[in-house]
Amino acid sequence: MPKDLHIRNVPDLVRTKIRREASRLPVSQNTYLLTVLSEAVESQKGPSLFDRISDELTGKDTPSQYNVNYSVPFTFVDLFSGIGGMRLGLEAVGGKCKFSCEVDPYAQKTYLAWFGENPAGDVTKLIDAQDIPPHDILAAGFPCQPFSLAGVSKKNSLGREHGFKDRTQGTLFFHLATIIELHRPPVVLLENVKNLRSHNKGDTWKTILGTLDDLDYEVFSEVIDASAWVPQHRERVLIVCFDRRVFGNSPPFEFPDPPSGPQPQLQEILEEAPDAKYTLTDHLWQYLQDYAERHRKKGNGFGCSVADLDGITRTLSARYYKDGSEVLIPRGEGKNPRRLTPREAGRLMGFPEHLLDKQVVSDTQAYKQFGNAVVPKVVEAVARQIVKVMQWHLVGKNGCLIKKQGRRR
Repeated sequence: MPKDLHIRNVPDLVRTKIRREASRLPVSQNTYLLTVLSEAVESQKGPSLFDRISDELTGKDTPSQYNVNYSVPFTFVDLFSGIGGMRLGLEAVGGKCKFSCEVDPYAQKTYLAWFGENPAGDVTKLIDAQDIPPHDILAAGFPCQPFSLAGVSKKNSLGREHGFKDRTQGTLFFHLATIIELHRPPVVLLENVKNLRSHNKGDTWKTILGTLDDLDYEVFSEVIDASAWVPQHRERVLIVCFDRRVFGNSPPFEFPDPPSGPQPQLQEILEEAPDAKYTLTDHLWQYLQDYAERHRKKGNGFGCSVADLDGITRTLSARYYKDGSEVLIPRGEGKNPRRLTPREAGRLMGFPEHLLDKQVVSDTQAYKQFGNAVVPKVVEAVARQIVKVMQWHLVGKNGCLIKKQGRRR
């Protein structure tokens, strides 16, 4: 039996744990690690390399049986990062961000102020595996662009390149798929608008699912309304993909149930004394009412919406800065309503207060950023379910860390 044990690419959290415990005993790190592994084998448990692996994990067969009181250390990249909604959700369950990219300079400014990291720019120039470090989860709230399926069969008959490289060429998803192909992250987490599934008569959705399947990923998708986590009706499609070469053909993943308890209320996120500049002028308020009335008579649903303080709002959009019409806050009888303040818009999305203290862009840009953002609490809930599958793989199935190194072709 070899005298020395060598393990490469140990996560920083695990390495620190080994170093600290070995120093406390005191023994060599190698001796400590061998002791831990020996005890784990004897007790028929997985390797106890993390702080709080529960005894309840022994013998569990499905993630739904796991008690997630700790986090499996993992790394992730944050592509099309915006202002970091995905990042916050993944960090909340133990993830460590290794790389981020975002093309919008104002979002970059906010990201830098919030996370101390300036995201790289245009992802279309970052498709070389050398530019992005190896990672366990690839997260992306990618923009939706139309795909054309025409001509695939013709190209196939001519012996020309097809598959995702043909179906997605020229789209942002093509660059995303290329990065996935180069790195083969064990898990991919994507987010987009609900209408992605019906976009371009459903062809966009078919192309995305077909591409991920071609890349040998098992795909799960679900539309989740954020209103169970924040006081806003906001439906987004979440796509979770597991590498079949790591997790097999049937990873037991389940999307989260909404949290129990009372639904969040709008009044809980409002400021006590907002600046008067957010109150609508008489002219704008009259214009919005007239506009709404014209569309009401035509049977359309367009128009302004004065929110119920005891309920939830409509979806906050990136155009909120224009007139605030989709979410107006009542101010009492005889008074014009007002817009949300940028801080309230951030609260409506579920961003933490300590980050909202750091507004480094104009109100207009802040509204755009929150309207385009991902709700961190929804990502966190989905990420916890992903971690359960990681635990199932780590403890109940494979007994090893799920990702060693990025795969290149």
